[in-house]
Amino acid sequence: MNDLLDAFNPYAIAREIASRMKQRRIELRLTQQALARISGVSLGSLKRFELSCEISLKHLLMLAVALNATEGFSALFSQPQFVSIEEVLKATASTKRKRGKRNG
Repeated sequence: MNDLLDAFNPYAIAREIASRMKQRRIELRLTQQALARISGVSLGSLKRFELSCEISLKHLLMLAVALNATEGFSALFSQPQFVSIEEVLKATASTKRKRGKRNG
C-alpha cells in the first residue's frame, strides 16, 4: 500500500530516481567528480541531486545521457496506445469540449 501512495508523491519519485542514478554511477565505478565531468553537470548540482533529490530537468537529462539511461524519457507523456479503432473514437469523443447553448 505504501508503494502505491509513493507513486503519487513527487518527492518519493525524485528520491527513487536519485537513488537509481547513484547506484548506476557506483556500478560504473564513477566518482561524483568523474560523472560531473563526463556529463557536463556541475559537481554541486550532482551532489545536491544525490543528497536532496533536487535537479533541473536539463541536468537530469544530461546525467541520463552520460549514464546511458535515457530510455524512459522518450515514453514520458507519450500518447496512449490503442488496440482498436473503437478505443480511438471513444478517447477522441471524451476529449472534445462541448459548447453551451446561447440564449439569444
